[in-house]
Amino acid sequence: MTVLLDTDISIEILRARNPEISSKWSALVAARTVVLCSPVVAAEVWAGAHPHEHPFISIFFRPLVCVPTDYEIGELAGALLRKFAKSHGLEIPDALIAATAIQHKAALWTRNRKRYPMPQLTLFD
Repeated sequence: MTVLLDTDISIEILRARNPEISSKWSALVAARTVVLCSPVVAAEVWAGAHPHEHPFISIFFRPLVCVPTDYEIGELAGALLRKFAKSHGLEIPDALIAATAIQHKAALWTRNRKRYPMPQLTLFD
């Protein structure tokens, strides 16, 4: 299994305040699951980071596989926006994250499931 982290989960892992998320994260690490991140997620995490958090964020992202956002992901994100922007309030960052997960056949780990109504998207439980 391959898992792509959404921004909300990445922040929760970094804060380590949610025992359920911390437990799932530990299980993924122990199972040597391939964990992906999107440059969009990295940008969102870094945008809200305080200087004292920088070393921890760097350590967190180091073992993750950061997959590039390429033309195909952009094209798919555009299609997702056309279909779900009005009905579900889908915005560009979430469309890019969803398209990345779909393109890489990764389960998206998010707590914001209502943002991701795409039938071709697998969500991580």
